[in-house]
Amino acid sequence: MLHIDPKTIDRVARIICDIDGPFERKGWQLEALLRNAGWDDAPVYDGTARIAWLAEAMKNAGHASVERLLCRVCHPVEYDEDGIESADLVRQELNQALALQGLTISYVASQPVVARLGHEGIVYTAPEELEPRLRAIIDDTATVEWLLERAEETRICEANGAYVFAIIGMGSFVEYLLHAFLHQWDPEIKRNGFINSSGRPISHVSLNLLIETAHTRGYIQLDRKDFIDKVRDYRNFVHLRHQTEKAIRPDQHTVMMCWGPIRAVLTDLEATANSRLRP
Repeated sequence: MLHIDPKTIDRVARIICDIDGPFERKGWQLEALLRNAGWDDAPVYDGTARIAWLAEAMKNAGHASVERLLCRVCHPVEYDEDGIESADLVRQELNQALALQGLTISYVASQPVVARLGHEGIVYTAPEELEPRLRAIIDDTATVEWLLERAEETRICEANGAYVFAIIGMGSFVEYLLHAFLHQWDPEIKRNGFINSSGRPISHVSLNLLIETAHTRGYIQLDRKDFIDKVRDYRNFVHLRHQTEKAIRPDQHTVMMCWGPIRAVLTDLEATANSRLRP
């Protein structure tokens, strides 16, 4: 989804550099921006023309890296004082450049997310370049393979109109992703596993506990937690009684809305892993 024409990349680079504008970035600030966007091998600014330098860096980067950069430059944390207002101004300008590519940046749970523009508006899909992104934050090869398999099964369900089962697959994907991430990146869980208030191991770690733990320990933000909780609730439609009590029949729009917070959670986890890997 995130193939961007070189001319559009040039326009995006010009907007991000904003030379002589209110959000102008010097060379060292561009370098820091790429690092903050989670680029593993962010290039060192070499003193050349900033727009050309950034455009070349984007053209040489993978799709996932470009997506993270677009999201980062639209994140309020990048701006002082009126963060959300400044970030939204930049987002609107970027969206004008991206519209010709059928792309847009919107906010899901206050997290910038790149989405596709469809005939009926914004369309959220499964994360792009999922395999390299998972391998960057999960060391265990078998775990990544299981996650990729579940994501593919979810896409198959979505493409064939099995929307309830697609949402069940999405909840399952998030559950295993958080479980693997916490066991790798959280020192206490890596050492002791999940334990209850009595200090005894918890044999069954629920998705609710995984989400709560990821939030309370700072791996995902509160708004992401709130939205992914809704995905968790819909995942429970695996129990037909629960679905009939809710009287909800998910459709393709329901599935699309569930992908949004999943993309945001993945971005949060990538940011955590990247911050831990920095010297």
